[in-house]
Amino acid sequence: MRTIVCVFTLLALPFSIFAVQKLGKPLTLDKPMTVADVMANPSSLAGKMVQVKGKISEVCQMAGCWMSLVDGENILRIKVNDGDIVFPKESVGKMAIAEGKLEKIELTRDQMIARAKHEADEQGRKFDPKSVRAGKTIYQIQGVGAVVLD
Repeated sequence: MRTIVCVFTLLALPFSIFAVQKLGKPLTLDKPMTVADVMANPSSLAGKMVQVKGKISEVCQMAGCWMSLVDGENILRIKVNDGDIVFPKESVGKMAIAEGKLEKIELTRDQMIARAKHEADEQGRKFDPKSVRAGKTIYQIQGVGAVVLD
């Protein structure tokens, strides 16, 4: 019996190494950009459909409605409407490819404080409003589809 279990485990191993988890709509663009490529000149891509690849550094712990992809020091958030896609919380540390429209969002200081407080509450972190000194322009992808690579 033990031999049979070992054989099945060995046979299944190659398939689990290359497993992918498809979320939302199928990806339609041919080749992903890196997060660094997108963030090098995001204003030229704002309003356009993009496909980006990076390592998942964070996932919304409340509803799985966003994930952050990193590439070196560059970070890009992939945001979806609640319920459209649920990014798996256990996917932090894995690579992902996401597709959607790159949005430019200009926030006042008060909006930045509200956003940072909301995120801190979601992640169970402390937040000091004094840490936000000014408004900020941010870029994020309004995601329509993603693939998490195991």
